[in-house]
Amino acid sequence: MDIRFDNKIAVVTGGASGIGAAASFKFAELGAAVAVFDSDEEAGRKIVQTLTSAGKTARYYKCNVASSSQVKEAIAAVVRDLCGIDVLVSNAGIQRYGDAVKTSEALWNEVMSVNLNGAFHVAQHGLPEVTKRGGGSLVVVCSVQSFASVPESAAYVTSKHALLGLVRSIALDFAKHNIRANCVCPGTVDTPLLRRVLAETPEPQKLLARLNQMHALGRIARAEEVANAIVFLASDWASFITGATLLVDGGMLLPAGGMPCAGRED
Repeated sequence: MDIRFDNKIAVVTGGASGIGAAASFKFAELGAAVAVFDSDEEAGRKIVQTLTSAGKTARYYKCNVASSSQVKEAIAAVVRDLCGIDVLVSNAGIQRYGDAVKTSEALWNEVMSVNLNGAFHVAQHGLPEVTKRGGGSLVVVCSVQSFASVPESAAYVTSKHALLGLVRSIALDFAKHNIRANCVCPGTVDTPLLRRVLAETPEPQKLLARLNQMHALGRIARAEEVANAIVFLASDWASFITGATLLVDGGMLLPAGGMPCAGRED
């Protein structure tokens, strides 16, 4: 049995760049009609144009997941345009920095509104439509920071920890509707955002080498590798998996004390 999504409709939030874009391409490649949700209209329309030019079915919906009303309207538009929803991928997220004292209330609320509330809005408005289709799948992109912490990231780490609870709650409550809910937890991923961060540092290659060394496999992930995990969890190959967290971290969390304590020399 091959992984296929023929006659299925997949919604991908943050679907115009990075992991989201890779997931959008992968679902389309495997036969799904893809609804790309993103606040970046230029990037969203560009990826949809690329997909449709290749003969795939894709539509762009401008949507800030922090807004419940925008998510509700976008979900309704997908149902109207594509006749339903089978897969929800909640990927949109932001990172802001600061510890519990330095983080302002406004910054805290900004991170929570996108990372945590955004996933809640997608579930709240999307799951009833998946139920109408007889069931399906929700995949939430979490992080290794759903299990561990890094300095100066209080809001981000908290939001990613909280997503585990949300997904597990959904998995339990919606199993009776034949809906599975799971998390993908990536380590560091090579995305346009990471490349912009690297470009702003004094020694980008030195920082990239350090990031590579933080993973047991000796490198950071490609966005497509995370997308493959998302697609797997959304597919019938994962038909008995729900409430799970799939680490896609290249062994980042394996060694106690981190990679410097693992005896790796390269």
